[in-house]
Amino acid sequence: MDGTGLSSGRQPGSPDAVGARHMLFGVITCVVHYTIDPAQIGAFERFAREWMRLVAEHGGVHHGYFLPAEGASDRAEALFSFESLAAYERYRSRFGDDPEFVAADRIRDESGCVLRYERTFMRPLLPGGEQE
Repeated sequence: MDGTGLSSGRQPGSPDAVGARHMLFGVITCVVHYTIDPAQIGAFERFAREWMRLVAEHGGVHHGYFLPAEGASDRAEALFSFESLAAYERYRSRFGDDPEFVAADRIRDESGCVLRYERTFMRPLLPGGEQE
């Protein structure tokens, strides 16, 4: 894996790896900040596993969920990327209609594991990237 979480199979610094890195500047990464119920961490993990699978099956790259280890026990983060905002919107259009998406959200809704969440869209600034 390179620093983006995407496996390129290339050696860092090789011409192919540099070209792949520059292609990633179009990538859009969604960062989801969760406030969770610590008593429902098992349900949150089930919810997270389903969404990691769904993102991967629908053209995205999931970089994982980051769960409490020390400090505040009610915070969790998720990061996943799509090649563009348009690709993300195609994925997002399935919400509410696709039975697998509905089932994944049902875990959250029925367990109460997520108290609230907020999405932020980011773009990568990678080591060795060109300066503007």
